[in-house]
Amino acid sequence: MRPFHTPELVDDSMKNDASRFVGFAHLLALGTLSALLGSGAIAATASVIPLKQQNMILKDPGTAVLGAKDPEVTVVEYFDYNCPYCRKLAPSIHAIVESDRQLAVVFKEWPIFGGISVYAARCALASQWQGKYLAAHDALISAPRLSQQTDVDETLRIAGINLTELKKTLAENGANIDATLARNNSEARSLGMRGTPGLLVGRDVSINIGDLAALQAAVAEARHAP
Repeated sequence: MRPFHTPELVDDSMKNDASRFVGFAHLLALGTLSALLGSGAIAATASVIPLKQQNMILKDPGTAVLGAKDPEVTVVEYFDYNCPYCRKLAPSIHAIVESDRQLAVVFKEWPIFGGISVYAARCALASQWQGKYLAAHDALISAPRLSQQTDVDETLRIAGINLTELKKTLAENGANIDATLARNNSEARSLGMRGTPGLLVGRDVSINIGDLAALQAAVAEARHAP
């Protein structure tokens, strides 16, 4: 069994960064537990949500969707760019989308690891205005640990994001971006998620998903659910 994972303490500079993001102070206080146990070869379902709740979660997520346009099953991942288990799971998510053409993945930014995670999430969402959210997401989730804002900026620059336009979007659309983050946080908490990555596979809130085999098992279970 993999030990529970708790975010590192937030230093003063990160606290100062986070304080600028109105409505997100409560995220910094959230402890996070790993949603993964061991390699997770068998997925377990913690609960099944109503169809109405699923529809609300999928409605207008505010970002580009990875995979099928009209999927049989949709996976929703609540994640933090500085979560090591989110990074470990990322290749499996891409692999299953490549092999399953009837699957879609919606990424929900849930920055619970402190100020830099919040900054990275806001920048990733802002990249949507350039039509480059998925490029920004892939770059940030595969980057080394993000310890300061310049790490985020440089990662996005290399990924082809126009930083001047990005800063302009953050200034002009910050309220909309923060509303999306607040919505994601509310959704994750309503689903009973206590750490990242948090996965909703179809209507199943799933646990123990640590690799491709577990993810495939969860998708198969969701696909055959009533």
